Amino acid sequence: MTHTNQLLQQNREWSQRRRLEDPAFFERLELTQSPKFLWIGCSDSRVPADAITGTQPGEIFVHRNIANMVVHTDLNLLSVLTYAVDVLEVEHVIVCGHHGCGAVRSAMGAEDFGMLNEWLRNIKDVYAANFERLLGIADGKEREDALVELSATAQMQNLAKTSIVQNAWRERGGPWLHAWVYDLSDGILHELASLPPDTTLAPPYAFDRSRL
Repeated sequence: MTHTNQLLQQNREWSQRRRLEDPAFFERLELTQSPKFLWIGCSDSRVPADAITGTQPGEIFVHRNIANMVVHTDLNLLSVLTYAVDVLEVEHVIVCGHHGCGAVRSAMGAEDFGMLNEWLRNIKDVYAANFERLLGIADGKEREDALVELSATAQMQNLAKTSIVQNAWRERGGPWLHAWVYDLSDGILHELASLPPDTTLAPPYAFDRSRL
């Protein structure tokens, strides 16, 4: 059996188990989705959102990219955010980084990765903004883990700077924003920071809807 055929076989077995456990499962799932959470995570295969949060299909809306970045020119991310916030009206948006992130490790070095440099630049900006602080951490792994956490928090703050989130805060009082980190060594999630819907942003980032 080829690797891809194995995936198809496992899918059929999963579907059969689901039907045995809950005959109406797929019928309900087909009718609607109403997740309370948008998860913005890393593409790393070791950090599947549903598995590590114990959520079921339909419970969590997911966007993944390299190093869980929130980049204001990323139309893919912005489209997912718009749909999750405006259409699904999720209550929480979670940016989740993870220790042992290869992209963060790469961004801390000087190696040329070609096209990937443009993406890693977003992490390098966080690294540069916290360079002296990070330089004071003697242990290399601890320094890398610290940048993972600083970057996840920065991406949460980037969410708050979007008109998508600010308009939702104003119009419906949500969603909450969260920065989390996942520890590969023990499988535990930790919250680093959160922003409630009444957060006041610095003037350069706050949109004034009254002028429209």
